[in-house]
Amino acid sequence: MPRVVSVFFPTLATDRIRRADPSIPAEAPLVIVARSGSKRWLSAVDANAVKLGLHVGMAAAKAQALVQGLHMVDADPAADLAALERLTLWALSQYSPVVATDPPDGIVMDTEGADHLQGGEELMLSGLVNRFRARGLPACAVFADTWGAAFALARSMRAEAKVIPTGKTADAVARLPLSALRLRAETIVGLRTLGFKTVGELAATPRAPLSLRFGPEIGRRLDQMFGRVAEPIDPIRCPEIIEVYRSFAEPIGAAETIGKYISRLVTKLCLELQAKGLGVRRTDLIIHRVDNTIQALRAGTAKPVRDVVWLTKLLHDRVEKIDPGFGIEKLSLAATMVEPLNDRQMVSGLVEAADVDVSSLIDVLGNRGTQRIYRLAPLASDVPERSVHRVSPVAEEDGQTWPTIWPRPVRLMDRPELIEVIALLPDHPPVSFTWRGKRRRVKRADGPERIFGEWWRRTSEWVAVRDYFTVEDETGERYWIYRSGDGVDAETGSHKWFLHGVFA
Repeated sequence: MPRVVSVFFPTLATDRIRRADPSIPAEAPLVIVARSGSKRWLSAVDANAVKLGLHVGMAAAKAQALVQGLHMVDADPAADLAALERLTLWALSQYSPVVATDPPDGIVMDTEGADHLQGGEELMLSGLVNRFRARGLPACAVFADTWGAAFALARSMRAEAKVIPTGKTADAVARLPLSALRLRAETIVGLRTLGFKTVGELAATPRAPLSLRFGPEIGRRLDQMFGRVAEPIDPIRCPEIIEVYRSFAEPIGAAETIGKYISRLVTKLCLELQAKGLGVRRTDLIIHRVDNTIQALRAGTAKPVRDVVWLTKLLHDRVEKIDPGFGIEKLSLAATMVEPLNDRQMVSGLVEAADVDVSSLIDVLGNRGTQRIYRLAPLASDVPERSVHRVSPVAEEDGQTWPTIWPRPVRLMDRPELIEVIALLPDHPPVSFTWRGKRRRVKRADGPERIFGEWWRRTSEWVAVRDYFTVEDETGERYWIYRSGDGVDAETGSHKWFLHGVFA
């Protein structure tokens, strides 16, 4: 069943103004003023203005009278829409093949066939919100079965992210206000006059009297919210995106037929990429069905490619996931992420060992949803947990080298684990230690290796030190343990012992 993400940006317009005009003080309240004839009202308010009691829809004159020094900027819907389109195009390249703007302050995504590439719905949603917040743009995002439900919940909840389980839409939206239904303002006023307050109350009311008085809009919005009527998402496309498509006079549905036309689309796409000197990193196959619904499949590669055979294989491996329904009327293939790729001369029969390319294996595993494909690379840091980081498996070497003075264990704990140790301070190795309820006697030890804190990061590391020991117990197991502090001065650490790693 398709799953939809709605992302709501409560301060999109005011954040755009602040980025465009850095001279506005961060603590100053900012509002956007819209006008119609002589009427002026607040169309957007920032967090500072909300704290002072201002809200969307308030008369501009009243807001100006209530708050001295209020920054008021005229609304610019075209600029707001352009900013929203930029966010939508970014989400298209990062998260899903089917992404569309949801004006004036949101975007919507159909994640079918793409959420597994982000580690599942929970990880995808939290990562999405965190990336927007890191760029100074607050966002609320909801996973739900339908566009209408996700839209309503994203604009009604206080949490930044929420996943509504499949089939739980009715329970989730029952207590939402009528404004969440995307109805006209006069319709909402009329419903409130009749005593309706929530979506659940409206949904439980016979449809005929409501349609007779307000028209079919209420029934249509309710059916869209509960999934009784399809609400397709028309994906955004920019002029720079290379896209090829094939329409069918008669709908197709057989897997062999779908695979045949996918091969033809890949060939056509690669010819256009070659003409522009580009290679594709991410391709999106959009399936338009006759019931006015869309399905999408995404395939990514570790390096830019335009190999017809390889791209065809990546897409053919996922043909079984396509549900043709009552038939497919159109297939489109888009290169949503491209990079320069120049042809190079290959000498037959001369293949160096260093030229072995594993990117094809990475592509296969990555498109199956394997998220933990990475390579470890060293960083310039003496602190063990900071001396390594994850990089792309095909990333180029950056010149950093691994430390060679003291041996390092092959496995580091996610967090150092507290242990009980018998040792003579300040510099003697442990005689024994207890880890995870088991006491181990130390037969051999090497150390201490003193590691100082990185004082430029935070004040707590100005005088902090760790003394590391490599120890071997009576069974031959080797561990990497350390004492927090120098064993003399309490300011250098707590003098507690921790196990940080295990040797092979």
